[in-house]
Amino acid sequence: MKITKTSLALLVGAALLTGCNDDTEYVDVQAKEVKIATYNLSFDRKTFDALVAEMQVTPAQQTKLVAAYLDGSISAEEKSTAEKVIQIRNVAAIIQKNRPDVLMMAEYNNDGTGENKAALEGFQKNYLSVAQSLDGAGGPANLEPIVYPYAESYATNTGLLSEFDLDNNGVAGQMPGDAWGFGVYHGQYAFALMSKYKIDTANTRTFQEFKWKDMDGVQMPTITICDKPSKIPAGMNCGDDWYTAEEWQQVRLSSKNHVDAPIIIPTEKGNEVVHLLMSHPTPPVFDTGKNKQQNAAEVEFWHHYIQGKDYFYDDAGKQGGLPANAKFVMMGDQNLDPLSGDGISSVMQALHDDPRVNQEVMNGALFPTSYGATEHAVAQNSDHPVPNRMTSTFGLAVDYALPSANLNVVDSGVYWAASYEEGHRLFIDKRIDDVDGNKVPGEGKDVSSDHRMIWIKAQF
Repeated sequence: MKITKTSLALLVGAALLTGCNDDTEYVDVQAKEVKIATYNLSFDRKTFDALVAEMQVTPAQQTKLVAAYLDGSISAEEKSTAEKVIQIRNVAAIIQKNRPDVLMMAEYNNDGTGENKAALEGFQKNYLSVAQSLDGAGGPANLEPIVYPYAESYATNTGLLSEFDLDNNGVAGQMPGDAWGFGVYHGQYAFALMSKYKIDTANTRTFQEFKWKDMDGVQMPTITICDKPSKIPAGMNCGDDWYTAEEWQQVRLSSKNHVDAPIIIPTEKGNEVVHLLMSHPTPPVFDTGKNKQQNAAEVEFWHHYIQGKDYFYDDAGKQGGLPANAKFVMMGDQNLDPLSGDGISSVMQALHDDPRVNQEVMNGALFPTSYGATEHAVAQNSDHPVPNRMTSTFGLAVDYALPSANLNVVDSGVYWAASYEEGHRLFIDKRIDDVDGNKVPGEGKDVSSDHRMIWIKAQF
């Protein structure tokens, strides 16, 4: 949907050599349909440098590693690298198969600030710009490369250490629980954006430092999950406030970041601006209730934002929510299902039901679904009330590309190939060992991700 003043090869080179964003002028073909997707890639690594190194493995080296892995000749020293290469290649294949024009990528680690784009550049150069296989590891290169001239990585609260004892274990300033967002280093679990359309960085708003206490109608989180007293921190009781008064004045709402990134789409009627509202809230589990309440608040943040409430302030000091009538897509792994799971589902359902949201997509015939989810639900004996809507191997619909009512959405989907569909080996490949420790080889993060790409197609 885009061409340049030069050849495609020069476009790739320019994008990669300048960190995916520069002052190069791209000639935009007028868009008619734009595919916007969210995908939690599960590229979490123990360090950011590890992810950068994996992204620098050349295609020729990748092929050798994969071949040795599959024929059993791989050395112990190289096996882990080969497994990561297989995962990244399969994720790249999923992207090439679906060909989104705009892609929000969760769990794409960075340097904490988002300034170092080496991992993004390597992903484009060595994986996305190289033909991958729909048939999984070692398969023929039967997919077309894809190029994203624009890319951004965003600062995150994960692994950004506070001075407080935020996890109430009796020790202040200790990773990972005392970071503003859970993480063993600054940059873990971050998110990024790749786009064929210009990202309006000058008008991007971030809310990394927004205080939880400043939300409309907010209350201090308390200990609400009390059925396992041994999990309640020492010296605390059911119903107690989770934070001290001093902590509550400083606690940040966003476990990663909340980002409003406008993209500029040229159409026959002129430029259209679509606001990408990106976040990745904390899972509503793993503690005695604080995470559940924070997850709900992180989702409700966007609901208030699209309502245009005026209490917001971004990291640059700009006040207010989203302007009335602005087009938007709320994106990300929200860790919240409107119908099932451990979170406060009513918060997500309320967002689905808001008339500012496209009702045909969020409550109608265009709700994103897949056959693979239905098959998985049967295999797992799932009790999800609408199983074909699930977007994760753990059986919940938690990933979103949630469009505004004023976007003309003509199609949607979840990419999850069932056993009888092409591409199934990108999701289940029993040739691959159990890498992620779930005791089931060749599934989830072993082969690609434990989440599925979700997408909408809007017509302009």
